[in-house]
Amino acid sequence: MGKITAIKKLKRLYRIDLSGFDEEKIYLSEDTIVHFFLNVNKEIDDADLEEIQSYDQFAQGKSLALYYISFKMRTSSEVRKYLSEHKIENTDQIDEIINVLTKNKLINDKAYAENFIEGKISMGSAGPYQIKQKLITKGIDPLIIDQALSNIYDEEKQIDVAYKLAEKTSRTYGQRLTQKQLRDKVVQNLMNKGFTYSISSIALESLELETDEENETQLLYTALEKVAKRYSKNYEGYERKQKVTQALARKGFSYDDISSALRDYTFPE
Repeated sequence: MGKITAIKKLKRLYRIDLSGFDEEKIYLSEDTIVHFFLNVNKEIDDADLEEIQSYDQFAQGKSLALYYISFKMRTSSEVRKYLSEHKIENTDQIDEIINVLTKNKLINDKAYAENFIEGKISMGSAGPYQIKQKLITKGIDPLIIDQALSNIYDEEKQIDVAYKLAEKTSRTYGQRLTQKQLRDKVVQNLMNKGFTYSISSIALESLELETDEENETQLLYTALEKVAKRYSKNYEGYERKQKVTQALARKGFSYDDISSALRDYTFPE
């Protein structure tokens, strides 16, 4: 049996001086002091001390969690990781802290996912698959994500966001690419953003792109000059012509247009 000989308030915790124990002092949160009605000269035994310290670990963990979520919404996985990184090592206590905060609606993975999705739709910056991957990295259950996406990000909204992104891509690359290259670029960009091929194709067709023949011809001849210069260093004759044709075709130019351009083209010596 031992007793508390002094209680001193520090910046964040209280220092508790003890007699009758191997530990001469411990540091406790105010929550623990209040919970156990701790005061000077109070007698406690080994079991009491163990219970006090166990409870304090929970109290400090909850305080840390509340501090962490005070800045913005956090997922349960993010809070769990934060507590582990701040020396709350008892996994059962971490589980209990998460459960308490969840019951009090201070942690809500479903609401977090819904808010995240709404934000991405509002910004018009991502498709469903990309959103899902980002939420998974935050530790949210894929089933919760799928349900939220199904409820919020329907096909109509996906097409609307995809169309706006497709317009942006078209404005950026419209004069720098042939129509075929531009169409491929739009679809690829949308799929990279997390839209399906089907949604990407619908958005592309909604653009109603028109071919600018003069621009297409200029792009072809500009590309031809660069490719011809490169291959003229190591090839000549028919082989050089074939290499140039293949390189231009890979860039999205049609074989008919390439053949027409090559008929009038003089390769550099």
